[in-house]
Amino acid sequence: MPAASALAQVSAPPTPAPATEISDAVTPYLNARYRLETVDQEGIAKSATASTLRLRAGVRTAAWHGFSAVVEGEAILRVGPKDYNDTVNGRAAFPVVADPSDILLNQAYVRWQPARQLEVIGGRHAINFDNQRWVGSVDWRQNDQTLDAVRIGIVPAAGTRIDYAYSWRVNRVFGKDSPQGIWPDSDIHLLRGSVTLAPFGTLIAYGYWLDIPAAPALSSRTLGGRLTGEQPLSDGLRIHYAAEYARQSDLSINPRDFAHDYLLLEPGIGIGPVTIRVGYERLEGDGITALQTPLATLHAFNGWTDRFLTTPPSGLRDLYADVQWRIGSLFTSTPATLRFQLHDFNATHGGADYGREVGAWLTVPVTRQISAAFKLSHYEADAFATDTTKSWFSVEARF
Repeated sequence: MPAASALAQVSAPPTPAPATEISDAVTPYLNARYRLETVDQEGIAKSATASTLRLRAGVRTAAWHGFSAVVEGEAILRVGPKDYNDTVNGRAAFPVVADPSDILLNQAYVRWQPARQLEVIGGRHAINFDNQRWVGSVDWRQNDQTLDAVRIGIVPAAGTRIDYAYSWRVNRVFGKDSPQGIWPDSDIHLLRGSVTLAPFGTLIAYGYWLDIPAAPALSSRTLGGRLTGEQPLSDGLRIHYAAEYARQSDLSINPRDFAHDYLLLEPGIGIGPVTIRVGYERLEGDGITALQTPLATLHAFNGWTDRFLTTPPSGLRDLYADVQWRIGSLFTSTPATLRFQLHDFNATHGGADYGREVGAWLTVPVTRQISAAFKLSHYEADAFATDTTKSWFSVEARF
């Protein structure tokens, strides 16, 4: 994934402070995000325009004898015409923008942290591991992906962490009205361990066992390892690196027999406010089956036009460059960021030239609570999918 190090290694809810006053016992919060998304896709006569508003509100309790809780609701509203296919509205004449209108319980969980070395979380919540290539909450879409799960985190020593999660239900971004919006009766085991090896970086090992009766072809076992780090060379100059290998095979009710490799190599260099990364990502396929990552934050990988949310049967090789420039403070002390991406896609089986993609993304903090973003991406097809251009404008406020 380009700019993998920009994402936290393990995302967990913030540790709540003990209450000192009755008024401190419960803290409300609110998030509002407006987005205008357009899609022009060759082969579909009409272009899509989706104007949506996400309202997310919740409460966090303070810690009491190590126990705390979060309850969070969400409403996704269409603001404007229905000129897009949200996957459940039946408007197949338009390209897909997977943000259906909905009102739902997004998160509801209890957390127990009796000591710094142990935490247990149970209920519906978002889980993000590492760069979210395998497990992520898909925060890019208006509706999160959450898991009904029990999760245990252990810190046996400084610089080490072990996480285990068991999930029986996946609440996907498509919402409850979609036939694939919920994967109930799942049997998902997620195991991850990490250790910091100074000065080299962080070494991660993981095993993900996904038994998904609602999507049997996605049931799989994945075992892998990852190394990430950075090294300063001089004032304002640093190198970044990430390397990862995994092996995925069929599991349980999957009707196919397969074993596929995953490989990522991503060196980079930082020069003052600019960070440049080049990468090679390989998801193997054999012409019939291919390595899949169904719990990932897929929009963050293989181009922002989302042409490769499902790995093609002949696999995917993504050779890419990613440039991030911290422009500087425009309205607040937090700098604006400009990002460019370039991808070249090929098959791993047969070597077909799938196509190329270029994208740009500008993020501007307006105040401490409000930020705005503009994003544009174009996919030029060769042997896979069709030419596609997408644009986004969004404004987000957090209180």
